[in-house]
Amino acid sequence: MIATRTWALGLILALLAAASWWLARQQGPAPLRIPAAAHTPDYWGEGIRALTLDAHGRPHQRLQATASRHFPDDGSTELERPRLLIYRPERPPWHIQAERGWVSQDGGLMLLRGQVRIDRAAAPGVRPVHLVTHDLSVRPRDEYAETDAPVRIESRADWITATGLKAWFHPAVRIKLLARVRGHYEE
Repeated sequence: MIATRTWALGLILALLAAASWWLARQQGPAPLRIPAAAHTPDYWGEGIRALTLDAHGRPHQRLQATASRHFPDDGSTELERPRLLIYRPERPPWHIQAERGWVSQDGGLMLLRGQVRIDRAAAPGVRPVHLVTHDLSVRPRDEYAETDAPVRIESRADWITATGLKAWFHPAVRIKLLARVRGHYEE
């Protein structure tokens, strides 16, 4: 009787093992789990320069950065110490520089982070301009920039401070100050 029970228990265990093996074979191997791609760069560069020309072959805009990193998940590019020059026919170029930058996949939006400086040298009939702010959004194709941060604009002994700014660099330079505007003007 003990032998029959042992034999029956062994048969049941063997059948369970065979059934487990058969089920595992029916389901196939466990699916390979590939983790979702993180926001990691697929390539980077140092000392980049890009120049765009106008319809007449003259320099229109130049972008420089000490380093760049491209991200394949959204197509964006991060920049270290970006400098954007916007050239004007017969006028000094606008120099825009920041601590860090981000450029959208299509290049239509540039976010300049940290301290941002915008400068234009003096020329006959053109006053020098020095502007300091933080976190500036730039649409390079539209030659437009804006920020909600505090702004300080200086030109010779004159100065203006404000909170927020909208600036158009073409066809004519226009600057709209949004709030808390204060200024000093000397003749």
